[in-house]
Amino acid sequence: MTDMKYMEGLVQEEGLVFDRSRTGKTAYSLPKPDVPTRAVADILPGKLLRETIEGFPEVSEVDVIRHFTRLSTWNYGVDTGFYPLGSCTMKYNPKVNEDLSRLPGLALSHPYQGCVLSQGALRLMFELAQFLAEIGGMAKVTLAPAAGAHGELTGTAIVRAHHTKNGNPRSKIIVPDSAHGTNPATTSTCGYQPIEVKSNEHGCTDAHAVAAVMTEDVAGIMITNPNTVGIFEENICEIAEIVHAKGGLVYCDGANLNAVMGMARFGDMGVDVMHYNLHKTFSTPHGGGGPGSGPVGVVEKLIPFLPIPRVEKGPDGFYLDYDLPDSIGRVVSFYGNFGVMVKAYCWIRSMGPDGIKAAAENAVVNANYIRTRLKKRYQLPYDRLCKHECVFSDANQQAHGVSTMDIAKRLMDFGMHPPTNYFPLIVHHAIMVEPTESEGKASIDEYIDAMIQIADEAETDPELVRSAPHKTKRSRLDEVRAARRPILRWRRQP
Repeated sequence: MTDMKYMEGLVQEEGLVFDRSRTGKTAYSLPKPDVPTRAVADILPGKLLRETIEGFPEVSEVDVIRHFTRLSTWNYGVDTGFYPLGSCTMKYNPKVNEDLSRLPGLALSHPYQGCVLSQGALRLMFELAQFLAEIGGMAKVTLAPAAGAHGELTGTAIVRAHHTKNGNPRSKIIVPDSAHGTNPATTSTCGYQPIEVKSNEHGCTDAHAVAAVMTEDVAGIMITNPNTVGIFEENICEIAEIVHAKGGLVYCDGANLNAVMGMARFGDMGVDVMHYNLHKTFSTPHGGGGPGSGPVGVVEKLIPFLPIPRVEKGPDGFYLDYDLPDSIGRVVSFYGNFGVMVKAYCWIRSMGPDGIKAAAENAVVNANYIRTRLKKRYQLPYDRLCKHECVFSDANQQAHGVSTMDIAKRLMDFGMHPPTNYFPLIVHHAIMVEPTESEGKASIDEYIDAMIQIADEAETDPELVRSAPHKTKRSRLDEVRAARRPILRWRRQP
């Protein structure tokens, strides 16, 4: 017997699969082979083989099924409830697009089967790139990058290739303090020194601050728009003029495109390079590290530097073009995450221009509704019209000894996922809320009511909030210790 509990009311409990292990149990039964067999030792080098796996669990089929099914009930996702995780756009994604991406002709298409047998897939990629170019105001789009940060890396490599072609790659890139955290990392990876510029009192990048550091040794600026405090960079056209005047390029991080798509195009604002997050804005569930896709769009003069191959349309159909002497080369093994492209293509075709615009409008309305209703209870560092997300702080609650983390933990008692905490860094003890375009007023009102109740509790019973959560399977964990001293290998105790 073990000390494992199987049930607490209707909340299923589960221990480690190792604790269920019993010698001699097995979860599978294979028929005798009807073809000649070879010993594994005849195929693989001996140094790669081992006789046994120490502590490997021996369990029955039903034990395996019950174990992982019970664990699945612990998950929380956008299909479970309200998920206001800021800057990551954890929105609902239509299940029909998941089904379409699994159609055999698409899911089973092999990248080595050649262009003649891949005309449908190539057409989908070609048209998707055209759609994205139109939405962003770009001349050409590559679908190759496999994630948002990978798109940043690809776009910055294009910037470097452009300047190198002109005789000087330059050495610096301007990065506002309100940009995504991957932006300075990307610039460093591409060999540039990031130059930070501070936001002004309105939460925007200051054009004068950009002008003060923009020289002919600066390759350009990498700006997130809308930025991480959820505000549209209203000075972007002026900033683009300043950067272009010194021969620089403007890169726009398009991860927050769901706030402006169909309403405004970055190419019309002077942006030269941008990436799109198909796994955030265009109907692929995002989280847990993937899957992702970060297409990159460029203006006309940067097309020669796009990665190879490019999908093109000729008189005999669609083909992959490798004849690009100025290209930065390959950025993925094949052509990008095709399954994600299928979902994005289906989403765009089903939404149409009016639907895409409506999605952006809904995202903005939802965020501003939350901003307006909660700003009297939680400090709002930038009390102005926001876009896709609004950012509060715990300044009002700190007077009662209640922190952002306490608020997030207490929110879990209401069956809701906490918002993003302590980011962006330019807001002290930030609470970043992004409802996305998918939430209706009823669910948003439930969230607002919960946040108001927590604000009341912080004043009348602060210990209740500080000791939360109370209704979850586990109470508050030592997250610092878990991050610094993780247990990555289980060993059976003697």
